[in-house]
Amino acid sequence: MMKRPSWDRYFMDLVGIVATRSTCLRRQVGAVLVRDQRMLATGYNGTPKGITHCEKTGCLRQQQNVPSGERHELCRGLHAEQNAIIQAALYGINVAGATLYCNTKPCSICTKMLINADIRRIVYANEYPDKLADDMLRETNIRIVHFKDEE
Repeated sequence: MMKRPSWDRYFMDLVGIVATRSTCLRRQVGAVLVRDQRMLATGYNGTPKGITHCEKTGCLRQQQNVPSGERHELCRGLHAEQNAIIQAALYGINVAGATLYCNTKPCSICTKMLINADIRRIVYANEYPDKLADDMLRETNIRIVHFKDEE
């Protein structure tokens, strides 16, 4: 008999598919917002709609030697978590109480947005070096789950 994946495995697999749409030259990130085992919205990192992709302009962060986890404003793109929240807002979808699945732990900017969007759980695969995000998350009731492949 085939073993069905857990809900976390299922949605983390979908995150990987969403990330394939990323236009970022440095890191492909996908995010899925879920409530009651139903997908509400997805997002991937990349430039805003109608803006030239970094593959043509070059990566501003690489050009200015900006280290990962610093100076988030020096980027032409939006983060996957931001795009998922924006997509939900654009289509009138309430994300309060939802879980965010993401292949990378949210940065401090995304963390602030997730807190105010009333996200209750964050499931992520890869670490991201942002002490401020970690500090803020410790002050919330958001459950943080570092997803590791199931055995």
